[in-house]
Amino acid sequence: MTVNNNEEEFEDFDVGEEYPTLMLVARFADLIKQTRWFHHIGEGIGPETVKISREYLDLLGFPEGYPAEVHDWQDAISCLETNDWNSPAWEAEEQLAASLTNSALEFIEEDILEISLTNITGKASEFITNAVESASIRWGIDDEELLRAAIGQAVQACYQAALVIAAGEEETHPFALKFRLYESGHWPLGVAGNTLNIF
Repeated sequence: MTVNNNEEEFEDFDVGEEYPTLMLVARFADLIKQTRWFHHIGEGIGPETVKISREYLDLLGFPEGYPAEVHDWQDAISCLETNDWNSPAWEAEEQLAASLTNSALEFIEEDILEISLTNITGKASEFITNAVESASIRWGIDDEELLRAAIGQAVQACYQAALVIAAGEEETHPFALKFRLYESGHWPLGVAGNTLNIF
């Protein structure tokens, strides 16, 4: 079955009545569209972004963690190159995602949940790709690998946030806080040690 057929099936289904949290997931697409993706990369992070970052780190299991400003693309590349995808932070996020999926599947059929999340990531990819292309032009960056990393991480953040909504979790969930960092126009590059690098 193609994605388009999935979307049609999803739209024809009475999601609001049977799965109210998935109606909220569908509305989340509007928030993705309104988000100013990567609009403030390279700029200093304000007190609110610091606060959200520390809450995210605390809930992820790094209570002593703190955000660090990344000021240019070369530093961003260095941060990405040193990311350990089997790090405690990565594993903590994987466990959170698995827990959310299990919670959502208690009251949502697996194929319906998959269709909903696929819908979101498809729309997110379109908007985020356009935003990254605009940012790359603004900064004069043509590193395809770096731009793909920016798109991939942001789309993943949308998927994670949608999972929070589907599972009926609170806005204080770490994935919801992570999405708010993207909403601030910055790019959370990842956790190294106890430090959350933010571009």
